[in-house]
Amino acid sequence: MKSYKNSSYIVTVNVSSVIKGGIICVLSLIIMFSLSGILTSLKPGYRVNSNIIHQAASNISSKTLFQLLASDTQMINATISDEEKPPSLTNTMLSLATNISFKDPRSFLGRELPGFTFFDSEILVAGEGTNFTNLPIETVPPDKVFKSKKDPNLKNTSDIDSNENTKENTNKSSLSTGDKKTVFIYFSHTRESFLPYLDGVTNPDDAQHSKINVTKVGGKLKEELEDRGIGTTVDKTDVQSLLLKKGWQYTQSYQESRELVQAAMTNNRNLHYFIDIHRDSRRKKDTTISINGKSFAKIAFVIGGNNPNYENNARLARDLDNLLKKKYKGLSRGVLKKAGALTNGKFNQDLSANAFLIEVGGVDNTFEEMYRTVTALADVFSEYYWQAEKVDGNQSEPPSAK
Repeated sequence: MKSYKNSSYIVTVNVSSVIKGGIICVLSLIIMFSLSGILTSLKPGYRVNSNIIHQAASNISSKTLFQLLASDTQMINATISDEEKPPSLTNTMLSLATNISFKDPRSFLGRELPGFTFFDSEILVAGEGTNFTNLPIETVPPDKVFKSKKDPNLKNTSDIDSNENTKENTNKSSLSTGDKKTVFIYFSHTRESFLPYLDGVTNPDDAQHSKINVTKVGGKLKEELEDRGIGTTVDKTDVQSLLLKKGWQYTQSYQESRELVQAAMTNNRNLHYFIDIHRDSRRKKDTTISINGKSFAKIAFVIGGNNPNYENNARLARDLDNLLKKKYKGLSRGVLKKAGALTNGKFNQDLSANAFLIEVGGVDNTFEEMYRTVTALADVFSEYYWQAEKVDGNQSEPPSAK
């Protein structure tokens, strides 16, 4: 190390650092020119081109890019919350290289195990406690259950009807659609039932019944919506019996229920909202919450990603989810997107820009819990509905009659 001194300045030169820097620059140039030579000598089909770069970049989300930028820019990093702080460089590079995320256990096996991609949902809006380990599960009943002509014996049914007639809301709306029906409720999986009412049934996959099922939940939702002035139609057609008559499989349920929706749209031009009601196969700990000392069945919104109305339907579900979070904290499990080759991806939502599927509770929930939930849904849905009417400037006509 040498120092040069005069009356004003002292300049120190670290000779070893200069030498190291020079060596690194030379090596970098050698590597760069070597790679350039290798790439240009490849056959055209193996060369890196803009299309390859585009395909690689398409696997990197805008959120990841933003987080990488934030990790190197203090001004940006200071503006984001702790929850949005960028991941470690190791996790980021692992995700980019392998598409594996430690926060999503499905990413380890989901592309290798046959059928596992059925769980390949995307969380558009996460509800309280919702993550990739407790997303709704859509199960297919065994053939012996699906094709059985005999229902399981019932139990604990004495209070079902009395609960259905219980009014959580005593104030009827002064607004009304008149004699027009604007909401259509139907059930692609009509016989989805609940273990508390099925004697001797313990397997969630076997929870099927032709009478005690999700159609009762839809009937309660209709009642609550009409109390709030919104004309509603419920189609309780047994889709499963139609499948059996045609020799179709359970997986063709949405194809069969589609005909119900199309017929309803043809017969009633005033219909504007379409709700397909299901129940989850998850157990009680994932599908139940206590609010103000009362037990509710949680609700999840499912939007098909493979249809032209996806954006509009997702926006509607998000709006309803936001309203639920404000008035019934923890009730919503969030908004989920399902798309891909091994799922339906449409759920008949391509027929309308105001359609969504809901999972109300799970196999262990009671009707009392589910009725409270659809009453809450009717509460926020009516708020959304009449606000839309106000914006449209017409509170006697449905939003479609503009």
